[in-house]
Amino acid sequence: MNLESLISLAHEQGASDLHLEPEFPAAIRVRGTLRRVGEPIQAKLLLDAAQELIGPDLWPHFLNRCSADFSRTLHGVRCRMNVLRTARGIGFAIRLLASFETSLEKLNLHPELKQFAHHANGLVLVCGPTGCGKSSTLAALIEEINSSAARHIVTIESPIEYTFRPRVAYIRQREVGRDTPSFEQALLDSLREDPDVLMVGEMREPETMRLTLNAAETGHLVLATVHSSTCVEALQRVVSAFPAEIQSCVSAQLADCLVGVICQRLQFRPDLNIRIPECEILTSTHAVKNFIRIREFFRIVSVMETGADRGMWTFQRYRNWMDKHSHWNVPDERSELSSAVRDERETLSSCLPPPVKPAEIPIRQRTAQSLLKDSSVSDKRMIEIEPVEGGIETLLRKLS
Repeated sequence: MNLESLISLAHEQGASDLHLEPEFPAAIRVRGTLRRVGEPIQAKLLLDAAQELIGPDLWPHFLNRCSADFSRTLHGVRCRMNVLRTARGIGFAIRLLASFETSLEKLNLHPELKQFAHHANGLVLVCGPTGCGKSSTLAALIEEINSSAARHIVTIESPIEYTFRPRVAYIRQREVGRDTPSFEQALLDSLREDPDVLMVGEMREPETMRLTLNAAETGHLVLATVHSSTCVEALQRVVSAFPAEIQSCVSAQLADCLVGVICQRLQFRPDLNIRIPECEILTSTHAVKNFIRIREFFRIVSVMETGADRGMWTFQRYRNWMDKHSHWNVPDERSELSSAVRDERETLSSCLPPPVKPAEIPIRQRTAQSLLKDSSVSDKRMIEIEPVEGGIETLLRKLS
């Protein structure tokens, strides 16, 4: 089996991840559980696939770094790939992305999350453990802006996972390692690119966090992700990433620019046979800002429990809403064309010249095209009438 057939198999099984290792069977993760499928994979197959995907120009860079991150659309499935060198050879860790157009409704998220996309400036954090759908939620918020506001959006990702087609908004997507050397450089560049909205795929390094806070503080709406299990932990992680002597300044800066935090985890619903995000939502109020400034993060928990009227949700309150909610979106992969494939087709068609109207095609050319379209007339004689100068009235006068 080649790489495309393995991705197709994982896609048919409803897998979120595909792991490939030489001399081992493929492993797929379905609803959080890892299981092996098929026969052991030859090392040469994975090496050839890696060389083809990475390309001869970037192959020396891969040999030096021993890993590569990129995204591709294979067999109609958008994939985020990590190619790595292991003790057995070349391995793959592939994340299969959602194959439908991303939106809050289609991701089965609460409609109140739309409020975060309509702010003019500030910082929105999306957090959760690895594989909980943070990138999909970010993409849904970007699509919400894209469909409702004429704003300039710049995304900084490593790698690009969802490709956006500009609708009302104007969107630029930059991939770290391909379009820019680092998140830091891309953030510095973005401040000179007149953005209204910035999307930062990952906030891990303190410098990235500092520049992200600066961008949110200078009049931009910034959407970013953090790895944490709760909203409070996400705020603590941002502040604790900096040296102790400047944490008070960072806390004040975070309090001033924070719009809200979304923390999510996936829960499997046996009745629907899908996993649905379960969220904790924190909105920025005067009390929350005050507790962030004095770094008493533990007191934010009680504010969330009593802040339902301010748009806050605890996991338990959100779970109660899920139990009462009945209209869930269940993706039908067979009937819906993947957004990645559709976007690629639209991009290709936009590069082609506009179709010529039939009236603009000369008679000789139109006759030849009709003959090519219908092979059944190839044996029939065709009478081609040349245009006569003077039109049909002159022709009738001559005949009479």
